[in-house]
Amino acid sequence: MGPTEDAPDGEEAADGEEAAEGGDAEKKRKKKKKKGSGGIKIQTTPPTIPVHQLYPSGDFPVGEEQQYKNSCGSVNYEEDNSWRYSSEEMRDKERRDKPTYEIMRQASEVHRQVRAFAYTIIVPGITLIDMCEQIENMTRTLVVENGLEAGIGFPTGCSINHCAAHFTPNGGDKTVLQAGDVMKIDFGVQIEGRIIDCAFTIVAGRHMPEHDHLTAKFDPLVEAVRDATNTGIANAGIDVRLGDVGAAIQEVMESYEVELDGTTYKVKCVQNLNGHSIGPYHIHAGKSVPIVATKEQTKMEEGEVFAIETFGSTGKGYVREEGECSHYMRNFDCAYAPIRLPRAKQLLAHITKHHDTLAFCRRFLERDGQSKYLLGLRNLCDLGIVDPYPPLCDVKGSYVAQFEHTILMRPRCKEILSRGPDY
Repeated sequence: MGPTEDAPDGEEAADGEEAAEGGDAEKKRKKKKKKGSGGIKIQTTPPTIPVHQLYPSGDFPVGEEQQYKNSCGSVNYEEDNSWRYSSEEMRDKERRDKPTYEIMRQASEVHRQVRAFAYTIIVPGITLIDMCEQIENMTRTLVVENGLEAGIGFPTGCSINHCAAHFTPNGGDKTVLQAGDVMKIDFGVQIEGRIIDCAFTIVAGRHMPEHDHLTAKFDPLVEAVRDATNTGIANAGIDVRLGDVGAAIQEVMESYEVELDGTTYKVKCVQNLNGHSIGPYHIHAGKSVPIVATKEQTKMEEGEVFAIETFGSTGKGYVREEGECSHYMRNFDCAYAPIRLPRAKQLLAHITKHHDTLAFCRRFLERDGQSKYLLGLRNLCDLGIVDPYPPLCDVKGSYVAQFEHTILMRPRCKEILSRGPDY
């Protein structure tokens, strides 16, 4: 994170007045002091200063670096990549790519600061719609939203308990967060289309002593998923087969158990949810990172960006679509389709201008001033121009947790861009 408040110019002015009385030497000393300390900005509480102003040099915090290895955990690399870290050729590649790295690091720092703010507002009793809008507005402030150049990467997910993913409240939703709810917060930041996709799990009221009897029991579930995500990150690497990463994740995830109300549950990987590669303005760029052992032979490659995310469940470990849809995204590969409905044509023009191929939700359309759009939106979905992403849920009564980080396969090492002091 960056510095935390502006230097107090008023105090420096007072010192200057004293210097006028104390002679020329003292005046010069005070002037030098003022020159050295002025203009430094550090973040306020709550955050109000755009992140780029905290780092005027354009050099943003580097994420956690992990060297590539010959073998790591249960994954056997076909080729030893440990040489990359000290290679001058690889170092030169990274110098050329530094401007792109800094864009992603800036978006990552925005994510870290927004989620630090989110922890302060996510308490039992808050409505989900208020929570999401506060997180999204803070993102807009810290990234300095500017059309498709910078802004929100996708709607804020706040899936609770057996709902694993793709839930955000539609307008008018009155759902209130309850103590003991296991909630997955999944939000994104994008700058020039470079998306940081990062998620974490909060058990509402966990650090409030009066709610310990409702919350502490979920600690093993949360820890299982955090450990599994870190295992996936540790096993990721250039030339690593995606199926092998999934096997390593599953081995760790399913070594955990959680006891809930006298019944012991083995923590299961949600087998039909995956991590994924990320491209410019393309959140799911084509490669999937399984979280169970598979025979997938596709390899990770140099320069690729991946979201390593894992989901652990006390249910069946399999999700299905359930409930009212809120998430939508223009189909990245659909260049043209005949549209006859005028309202659908108008809505598509709006989506293309304001969201393009970034995910959006109904609240975003309404914030943009769109009304009576459901028929047009349904038409675009029917034509395959826009894809709907309904909530994904395990069986009712179960609990799902999630953690996720965005990692970059740099030539010398992998960088966990979104890593922070929290997870």
